[in-house]
Parts: sequence; structure tokens; C-alpha cells
Amino acid sequence: MALHNIGATISDKLNTGVLIVDLEFNIVEWNRFLQVHANKTPDEVIGQSNFAVFPELPKKWFSRKLSSVVQLRTQNFCSWEQRHHLFELPHTRQITTDSHFMAQNCTFLPIESEDGELTHICILIEDATDVCHYQSKLGKALEELALSNRIDGLTQIFNRKHWEECLAKEFSRARRYSHGIALIMFDLDHFKLLNDNHGHQCGDAVLIEVAKKVKSLLRICDLFGRYGGEEFAVILPETDLSGAKDVASRIRQSIDEIVIKFQDENIRISASVGVAMITENDKHYEDLIHNSDVALYRAKDAGRNIVCVANESEDCFL
Repeated sequence: MALHNIGATISDKLNTGVLIVDLEFNIVEWNRFLQVHANKTPDEVIGQSNFAVFPELPKKWFSRKLSSVVQLRTQNFCSWEQRHHLFELPHTRQITTDSHFMAQNCTFLPIESEDGELTHICILIEDATDVCHYQSKLGKALEELALSNRIDGLTQIFNRKHWEECLAKEFSRARRYSHGIALIMFDLDHFKLLNDNHGHQCGDAVLIEVAKKVKSLLRICDLFGRYGGEEFAVILPETDLSGAKDVASRIRQSIDEIVIKFQDENIRISASVGVAMITENDKHYEDLIHNSDVALYRAKDAGRNIVCVANESEDCFL
């Protein structure tokens, strides 16, 4: 049996596409893998331009890729992570993917004649659909895990750990560049009594609605977190005192307007709010938390459902 026939027999048994083109990108070899997946026999494609058989190929990019193989006389590679697929070959996997076409790893190999002249290019097309699918699932799972480490499960806003990490970074940036930063902390009034009278399911519904409502009031750059229990906190980067007071007032008012229907009862809630601005005396982000917390408890002592500002002698306001 001729060596050419032996090579063709072997390539037909490979679970990999074997496509050989000449230097003008005309097809000279087409194995069984391609015949099955492209649904074209060798007689239909041999002698045809690679771009005529696969019109979906990115012609300029593909031509440069093959030209580099010819000029450098070295193999080249394109993974499914760079381009999901080059050739529109349907996959046969019993899995759900975002594409009808198989994900592909493609290797481009120079072929030389016996006298050392480069005459052809062999393109190996490996079906990477399974790898792509499960790698994507793994990536999504890792993203969800990372998100769960940052997000409070009930309210879907930042948990305390991640929120404090954000505050540490924003505080450091504000100190370094002499930028303003404000901190708002608010606590839901008489929340323990609400839980005692209506149950924790009602309390959870209130926390969820409050978080949703307050989040809708904030800018993209603002950082909103659940500080603990019924206490929440908002970092306002690049914000002066006037802006912080305005946001605090809107938060208090919006919470005061919330009405939650629970077991045929209308549940209302209010919040006491403390506001603090970074000062020259603040050396650590914990100082900002402390000042905001002091203002919050001033609001509690002053009758609740109001806003108080740290380090200000003026009365609290609505």
C-alpha cells in the first residue's frame, strides 16, 4: 500500500479534522471527520478554495495566520478560548451550549517536500466542545462563589466584610488625594419589636424591601452594605457634606414611605440616620464608622426617624 494511502487511512480513523491546503489555500486532503461533520464528501471539496467551502471563515485573519506558517515555517495555534470556532461544524454532544457549532482547537502545520520546499499546510481541527462547556460552567460557578463571598444572602447587597474592605480602600484613596468621602449609617427603628410582633419572616421582608428601595436611590459609585442585623451603611465617594445630607434625607424619607403588606396587615417602618464626613483627625476608616455611628445614636436619642450629622452642633433634621 502506498504511503499516501496509509496516511489517508490513518487520518480517516482520527477523531480530529484533517484539512490540507496548498499555498493558494485550495483543499487537497479532507478526512472522514470533516466529511461527517461538514456533510461534504472529498469529491465535493478537493480542489476547491478553502474559503468557498467555508465562507464563514474570517478571510483576512485566516490568510494572515496561514501566511505566517509559510513565512516562518513553524506551526501555529488557535484555541477555542481565542475564537470559539473557525469552521462552522455542528457538534454532536448531548449537552446544552450557547453555540450550535463545536468549539475548536486548531493547529496549523507546515508540510515540506523531500527537497525541503514548503508545499502545503495541514490544519488539525480538534473538537473542544466538552472542554469549552465544562470550563464555562466552572468559570460561572467560581464567579457565583466569589459573588457569594461579597453579597449578603438576604438583601443582595454587600455583606459587612466586603463593605468594610471597600471602605478601607475608599478611605485610603480619599486621604491620599485629599478627596471628600461621606459615610451614612442607618438603623431601622424598633425592629426587634417588629420581629416579636409579626415574626422573622415579616422582618426579612422589611429588610429586603428597605435594601431594594435604598439601592434605587444611590449612584453606581456608591457602596451599599448590610452592616449587621437591621443596620445598613452607605459609602459616598467624592461627596461633600451638602450632598451627603441630601442623600441621607432621601433615604430616611423613602424608608418612612414604605408600606409592606404582610398577612393582611400594612407594615410601616422608619429609620434613624447618622452622617459623617472624613476629617483631618480621622486616621483610619474605623474613625469614620465611629463618627457615623455616634451620629446615628444621637438620632435615636433625639426621637428616631431623623438624620443627625457627626461633629455638628445643629439639631438633627428630617
